[in-house]
This record gives sequence, C-alpha cells and structure tokens, in this order.
Amino acid sequence: MTALPARDYAAFLFDMDGTILTSIIAAERVWADWARSHGLDVDVFLPTIHGKRSVDTVRGLGLPDIDAEAEAHRITLAEIEDVDGIEAIAGVAAFLATLPAERWAIVTSAPRALAQARIAAAGLPLPPVLVAAEDVKHGKPAPDPFLLGAEKLGMRPEECLVFEDTLAGLQSAAAAGMDSVMVTATHKHPVETDVTGVPDYDDLRAIRTGEGLLQLQRTRS
Repeated sequence: MTALPARDYAAFLFDMDGTILTSIIAAERVWADWARSHGLDVDVFLPTIHGKRSVDTVRGLGLPDIDAEAEAHRITLAEIEDVDGIEAIAGVAAFLATLPAERWAIVTSAPRALAQARIAAAGLPLPPVLVAAEDVKHGKPAPDPFLLGAEKLGMRPEECLVFEDTLAGLQSAAAAGMDSVMVTATHKHPVETDVTGVPDYDDLRAIRTGEGLLQLQRTRS
C-alpha cells in the first residue's frame, strides 16, 4: 500500500471526469460518433480525449478545413444531452460531504455547462468554486487551471492537494507546484507516475487539524 501525502493542506482541488465521477461511457459515445464522421480510427483516437479541453483535442488533430472552436462546441452540446451512465466514483459523495465548502473546488477541462450537467447526473454537490475550460487560456497540462482554482479559494498553490486521474492533469498540478493523489477507478491501463494512487474514496477520510487544515488519511491501515 503506497503512502498518502504526509503533510496538511489548506484545500483540496478535484478534477471531474474520472476523478469524482465516471463519464467514460457517455463521453466515448459522443466522441466516437464525431470521430467516425471525420474518418478517424475510433480505437486509436478515443484514448487521446481524456484530461484535456475538447478544443485542444480537436485542434491537436490538425484536420484540414476544421473550425476547432465550432467543432468543440457541437461536441459539448452533444455531451450535455448524453449523460446516460454517468456515476459518482465510489465513496466520493461521503468524502466531499466532510469538506468545508470554502476548502475544496472542482477544476475540470470540461466546459462549465457540461460540468454542471455531469455533476448533477452523478448526484454530487456543486462547490462554490468551479474552474471550467473557458476560464483559462491554457488548459491542462499547463498549470493555469489549478493556479486559478487556488486563487479563487484564496489559497497559495503549495497549500493545495490535487486529486486527478490523467497524466495531463498530474502534469498540470506539478507545474502549479501542488502535490497530487491519483484516482485509478476508471483506469484500464497503468499510468506511469510516482504519484500515490488510490482506487476510489472508500478508504479515505479528511481530518481537520487544530489549525483548521486538512489531512488526508486512510480509514483502514
């Protein structure tokens, strides 16, 4: 069993897809349809969509005569309509319920409207601070999203612990100067990283210290 970060934190920052909820089935349905319409190899393409903003994924393909912003918008609208199969990661609802509202945020690569739709579909709370795709100029793996999340909470970056599931997200957190925990609930293949991995939140709890900070612990030794 790998050790959790041993220090205390002022706040926790959570990615959304694959970290607090699973939307793989719904997302891949929409993206597969889009990929087929553009003659892409679906099996090769789908693993590349996770952890990044839709517009960055589309733009990165370099397809001719494609308006990346317009295509990403159409994909987002389709994803908002398709929330079938979206579920919360095991134990996350109870875990989030123990956190003070001013001490956690969601930092996602999804557009705000899509994030709100998926969070509602998963039956999870919407925190006061939600950083979405349109809030930053540079998405993950750039540090901008997590830096903005810390700023909106009024915390220094080094005071925050990030929960992520993708390599791009872990790179974003590291670039922001933040420690991370990797949630592996939706992983089909191992991610090569030295970041501590947890399958879900069933064995986790957040303890409030005497100084009002948060300490991540396991419920079972």
